[in-house]
Amino acid sequence: MTVEFVELAWRDRRVRIEHQWLRAGGASAATLVFLHEGLGSVAMWKDFPLRLCDALGCRGLLYSRPGYGRSTPRPAAERWAPDFMHRQAHEVLPALRAALGLTQPVWLFGHSDGGSIALLHAAAPAQGVAGAVVLAPHILVEDCSVRSIEQAGLDYTQGGLRQRLAAYHDDPDSAFWGWSQAWLDRRFREWSITAELAAIACPLLAVQGLDDVYGTLAQIRGIAARVPQTRLLELPDCGHSPQRDRPEALIAAVAEFCLPHMTAGAPDAELPG
Repeated sequence: MTVEFVELAWRDRRVRIEHQWLRAGGASAATLVFLHEGLGSVAMWKDFPLRLCDALGCRGLLYSRPGYGRSTPRPAAERWAPDFMHRQAHEVLPALRAALGLTQPVWLFGHSDGGSIALLHAAAPAQGVAGAVVLAPHILVEDCSVRSIEQAGLDYTQGGLRQRLAAYHDDPDSAFWGWSQAWLDRRFREWSITAELAAIACPLLAVQGLDDVYGTLAQIRGIAARVPQTRLLELPDCGHSPQRDRPEALIAAVAEFCLPHMTAGAPDAELPG
């Protein structure tokens, strides 16, 4: 599976976006777009997306957001504002879809910050979202999230986190400090997307590990309170990354949820084979 690049005009500059297609030959299959976590990238998903796409019989699109993976790094002096996830959902993802010809409704699979971006993208009806699965999404800021990010900062500066991230990002400082500085900004404590959730009309599966140190069940239960068609999955023996901690249980649950909706239809776009 080859990693490709596409260039987008975003805000005041052009950015190169790393992306990868999975099972791209299935012209009539649904397309599942994977949205990575706050420190993630295409490579950090490892083999989980292909396993899930095989189980669903769908195509997959992975990409690294600007600042991550092999995409254009964040300028060193740039600090992301509290609306950085809104910008990804309403500016970068639509531009990427347009550049790649994804004009038909897609499915979204988002983890952590990527889950929040998926929710925001799905809440805009004009974007065309057929359904969404969100893992450990954030809809508001909890104290445990802030404490865990502060601890991650210690691991990055004093432990081995920077070295581990360097295997997945051309510029690990771009990824780590962009994410952590935004989350630890005092203004971000007031961040919330609860008001936007009521506009989500597509099928939605929200997943949370019971041992997640970055968020509590208040996150996905808060989604269900505002989006009545939400199905919840609360996983025991699972931390912040269900795709790593409980992959088999997650794939089974996602397949049970998604397959009834993923009926064969017209192709989303002419994709590379």
